[in-house]
Amino acid sequence: MGSMGAADIVTAYLDALGGDDPDAVAAFVAADFANEHFSTLGSNSVGRDEYRRRLPGFMEAFAGRHYEIDAVVEQAIDDGTQVVARYRLTATCDGVDIDVPGMMWLTVRHGEISRRIDCWDSLTFLDQTGLDQTGLDQTGP
Repeated sequence: MGSMGAADIVTAYLDALGGDDPDAVAAFVAADFANEHFSTLGSNSVGRDEYRRRLPGFMEAFAGRHYEIDAVVEQAIDDGTQVVARYRLTATCDGVDIDVPGMMWLTVRHGEISRRIDCWDSLTFLDQTGLDQTGLDQTGP
């Protein structure tokens, strides 16, 4: 990611996450990437390889997804930068259009995302899709 600033890396990562190339998304994260979900329906993972393995299923489940960034805040820390991005995820899930708000708190070190905490509105998702918690595969990124 060269000379990109941390906020630029996060913005480019979210753009890639809206695409259909799992390798392009995984290229933004560190080998020991920690992916944490604070949402009831999310599931955590550790490592770029495991994250990459999960991406195709997420991309298939949320077709045409787009992350619209509402705000980005950047703060330097001892060995990197923390970036908080408030977003709206739009996509089609099981034939239903969704529009779900969320926030990601990402740590960028040495030009790579080393940690992501994602907190999105699970109740809004369930209301929009008509799904219940018991019928969901919780393997998405």
